[in-house]
Amino acid sequence: MIHLVPHLFNGLTLGLLFALIALGFTLIVGVMEVINLAHGSLFALGAYFALSIIGGEWMGETAAADWWLTLPMAARYVLALVIAPILAGCAGMGLELALRPTHGKAPLYGLLLTFGAALVIEELIRLGWGTGERNLPLPPSISGAVLLGGLIFSKYKLFAAAFAVLAIICVWLFLEKTPYGAIIKAGAHDSEMVRALGYDLSRLRLLVFGFGAGLAGLAGITMVPIWGLRPHVGIDVVIPAFLIIVLGGVGSFWGAVTAAILVGLSVGITGAYISSWSMMSMYILLILVIGFRARGLFGKKSALEN
Repeated sequence: MIHLVPHLFNGLTLGLLFALIALGFTLIVGVMEVINLAHGSLFALGAYFALSIIGGEWMGETAAADWWLTLPMAARYVLALVIAPILAGCAGMGLELALRPTHGKAPLYGLLLTFGAALVIEELIRLGWGTGERNLPLPPSISGAVLLGGLIFSKYKLFAAAFAVLAIICVWLFLEKTPYGAIIKAGAHDSEMVRALGYDLSRLRLLVFGFGAGLAGLAGITMVPIWGLRPHVGIDVVIPAFLIIVLGGVGSFWGAVTAAILVGLSVGITGAYISSWSMMSMYILLILVIGFRARGLFGKKSALEN
């Protein structure tokens, strides 16, 4: 059991970070009624934006860059956590504008456009940041290891798990306790009714897409120190994100969170015994759940079933 605890912790951390990715994905699917295959690329883009902000790369070799690097690493990291998701959200809004001609048409058009956008973003990353693997610098306060209960844990994974929990709670409070959240939830269930009530549906879609892309960027910043940063890292996360929203139920907030944690735990526990099957375990979990409940754990009838 003691041997299993670190794997359970790693799986829980991975699941919470998966939840951040999946929440943005499920919001876009619910409101836009399109599967955004560029979601993983926006995840990678957020991480690369953070890399440039922390390292001052966006300033080039100037005196301003030298001054920027004199700031404490913790301050630059916090600024990256704030600014990079906003930039990723702006990129997502640009993608939504490109998607507008596909509204009202067969879902295949939006699917193909986002697939093309994912390839374009990935190539832009290669042009801007190179093709090699990079490391996202971390403040010393969350680097290294800590001894808890006789076991050694990564400080960063403790931080990432706590940060993911805080972010999930903040997103839930926004959706449940604010009028804007109520409009987003209504749009996910019946977008035409939202339009009939006088709300600008185009603006709603733009903001939701930006919000979902921002969550993807935030997940990218917190996850790449664990998974590594490379131009195609988005491919590694978009499939688990899609799997999670199907497993949890399309449009369900807590379904996505629960499914993400289950996926993370299955990967962590399987990795403790059969490491080569760790990623395969999530697909086996999906088959088992969908075999008994086609709409997922918390799934209800959604716009995609109309």
